[in-house]
Amino acid sequence: MINGKTVVYTSGTFDMLHINHIKMIEYARAIGDILIVGVNTDDLVATYKSPPVIPFEERVALIKALKYPDIVIPQKSLDHTDKVKKLHFDVFVVGDDWNGKFDYLEKQGVQVIYFPYGSGISTTELRHRILTKADK
Repeated sequence: MINGKTVVYTSGTFDMLHINHIKMIEYARAIGDILIVGVNTDDLVATYKSPPVIPFEERVALIKALKYPDIVIPQKSLDHTDKVKKLHFDVFVVGDDWNGKFDYLEKQGVQVIYFPYGSGISTTELRHRILTKADK
C-alpha cells in the first residue's frame, strides 16, 4: 500500500497485443487504486521462449497508450522479490499460464491472482494464424 491505496502489479511480454492482454490489464486496474504494469524486456523473454515479434520499446509504448496503467516499467527478471520491496505492491496479477510460479510472493504479503485467460486468442495462436496465412 502507498498512502492507504492498494497497489496492483501485473506484467507480461505483451507481444502482439491482443484482447486477453487487455482483459487482464483491465481486471488488474479494477481491483486496485494504483496499477503498475511491467513489460518483459527482450533479454528476459529470450530466457524462456522465442523472441518477441514486437520490439521492447514499441511494446512499452502500446501499454502506455492504454488508459489503465498508472506506471509502466521494464521487467528484467521473473523474480519479483525485490520489486515487492521497491514498489510496495499488494496484489500481483498474472495469466493463469503461469499458475503456481509466483506463489512465493504470498510469503511477502502479496495476494497472487492467476488471471484465467480461458479459451480464445493468445500470442502463440496469433503467430500460428499469421504463419498459416503466409504459407498460402
